[in-house]
Amino acid sequence: MHVCLTQPGTMYGAPIVRLTGILLCPVITFLFLIRPLPAEDAAAKNPAATEQNDVYFARDVVPALTKLGCNSGGCHGKSTGQNGFKLSLLGYGPTEDYEAIVVEARGRRLFPADPSQSLLLRKATGETPHGGGQRVEVDSDDYRVLLDWISAGAPAPKPEDPFVDKVSVTPDQSVLSTSDHLQLQVTAHFSDGNSRDVTRQAVYESNEPDVAEVDDMGVLSTSDGGGLFAVMVRYGEKFAVFHGTVPFAPDEQEHSSITVDLKERLERDPVDRHLLAAWNRLGIEPSPPADDATFVRRVTLDICGRLPRTEEVQAYLDDPHPDKQARLIDRLLDDPGYASYFALKWADILQNRGRGYSTSKQRQGTALFAAWIRDAIADNLPYDRFVAEILTATGSQETNPPTVWYRTVRTEQEYVESVSQAFLGVRLQCAQCHHHPTEQLSQDDYYGLAAVFSRVGRKGGFADAEVPTNEVIFLKPSGETIQPRTGEVMSPRPLGGPDFSNSSYSDPRHEFVHWMIAPDNPYFAQTMANRIWAHFLGRGIIHPIDDARSTNPPSNPALLEALTQEFVASGYDVKHLIRICANSYAYHLSMVPTASNAEDRQCFARFSPRRLPAEVLLDAFSDALGVPTKFPGSGGEFPTGTRAIDLPDEAVDSNFLDVFGRPARSSACECERVNAPALGQALELVSSPLIQEKLASPDGFAAELAAGSKSHAENVHA
Repeated sequence: MHVCLTQPGTMYGAPIVRLTGILLCPVITFLFLIRPLPAEDAAAKNPAATEQNDVYFARDVVPALTKLGCNSGGCHGKSTGQNGFKLSLLGYGPTEDYEAIVVEARGRRLFPADPSQSLLLRKATGETPHGGGQRVEVDSDDYRVLLDWISAGAPAPKPEDPFVDKVSVTPDQSVLSTSDHLQLQVTAHFSDGNSRDVTRQAVYESNEPDVAEVDDMGVLSTSDGGGLFAVMVRYGEKFAVFHGTVPFAPDEQEHSSITVDLKERLERDPVDRHLLAAWNRLGIEPSPPADDATFVRRVTLDICGRLPRTEEVQAYLDDPHPDKQARLIDRLLDDPGYASYFALKWADILQNRGRGYSTSKQRQGTALFAAWIRDAIADNLPYDRFVAEILTATGSQETNPPTVWYRTVRTEQEYVESVSQAFLGVRLQCAQCHHHPTEQLSQDDYYGLAAVFSRVGRKGGFADAEVPTNEVIFLKPSGETIQPRTGEVMSPRPLGGPDFSNSSYSDPRHEFVHWMIAPDNPYFAQTMANRIWAHFLGRGIIHPIDDARSTNPPSNPALLEALTQEFVASGYDVKHLIRICANSYAYHLSMVPTASNAEDRQCFARFSPRRLPAEVLLDAFSDALGVPTKFPGSGGEFPTGTRAIDLPDEAVDSNFLDVFGRPARSSACECERVNAPALGQALELVSSPLIQEKLASPDGFAAELAAGSKSHAENVHA
């Protein structure tokens, strides 16, 4: 028999080779040589392959590529790939990765006839020029996994293949000394019941490298300082977390600043006892309590956003009652400044912004929403109802001001990211395009949450306006959200939960809120407890406050759990939560460090100084100089005496507020407010007309002092 695909004697100009009566073209021969071999053929030609454990693409090959950094965000895992070769970020799309390695580029990345000469391996070993340099040694475990897989015929991933079910790390927690070392051992547990030591194949990352670092082989090395740290361990799609403690002092010590009576009181308190336990565990001596004058200033600024008045300070200093701190906190929570200041905080989080709205009618909605927030806080509306009324809002801004939230938050992306950060304390931005790199959250979670809002409809408004106004928010009869990678129509679902297909609610937003405010919800109450603690202590127990995940654990889990349970048991009473935080022993401590807590940033063993927010700082200048600030409004100036914390939105013109970090309210992240020092701030204080006018005002405190007969010392005391 003769086989010929072109004219006799040639194939596109190449001579035909005649073998045993069969005509084969050299190109055809070459194609047969480079085609991937079936696994059984490879085993027959390579007996060694049958003696080793089977190599599976998703279970073994993808983790090897992850270990080598091939699918990282800075290499082939970035959204555009690298030099024409794109892998899924950190291997969360094994099917797509298989196509990229085996099928794309005409299969040139593998060479089954001689697996060691595959471009995939030659690039990784540096034998062929590679932009990422040499990534693997020829005698390494990762190289052997890739070579064995190619030698076995590069089998594709199949649904029945064993997969990584769980990863465990041993030990999972430990107390180490400074300048210490510890070898972690990692075990992968597979769906077929088998397990394997993957210590050398796992990926490691420390969340506090200043306290402890970890190398590629899982060896921990602590620094010469103390603290808490966690190490994320990843193999395949699964994580484990190691928790480490490095005491500042080698042995538990008696704290000279904590008397026996105080120790007994702290141990009885449901919150303070967890602080005391952490200080003992880390060998930290807390700073002594702040003096009364410092505390009254601190708590007034933190609750009411203003300086204490002279008579308030004197009354507190003269108060002989042992519970005067708690009594002061109660008085401040009843002060109108409390509602104003916390309304400002929530207006930032809820993105109640005015920029982009050119007419007074458009700005009216912003003012209505700001007033609604302030009234809700003044009335101590339970937090679960506060959130529910916003997320399930329908109607117009005039009849239901929370609908203004939907005027700002308009797209699937904005729904998901605003809700997850503001109310669940989770950053989901990564999951929009790929599996979250440091948490078990996928694109399905992202678009399932987006589907909760897929039936939100809008009607009315100015069609030709970039940002419509006077809209009516309503529930559409239908709506759908498409998962872009799979093309699947997503059913509404919460994070990590089942979909709402069997819901009794007609509006999926109501089902979502029902899930969210349940007492056992892992996110909702915890996020608010952490947020309020951070407001008073300067740092969250989970830090950052909107980045809760298993790989970013709380610095004091027992403390956060105690705060959360108190909040839930109170019926989501925000004032109750504030009382707990403001009455905690940690909040009363001095800023002056002790020998053992100078480097502490996690255990709240001393009070951390922080800068005043822009609005609070401007109001402080107005109070100290006795001259209120004049703010321009759309219909003239705001009424005399209007405080910066009472402004309805961020669009009120004020160079001072912008220079000192007033946020644009473009996201739900509190990190948008900038409290870092800047050159412009120094110039504003030195040469700003605003400050100069206050100093020169004939009605101000400076003029009063200058005209008086008191001495300089008396004026300073005044």
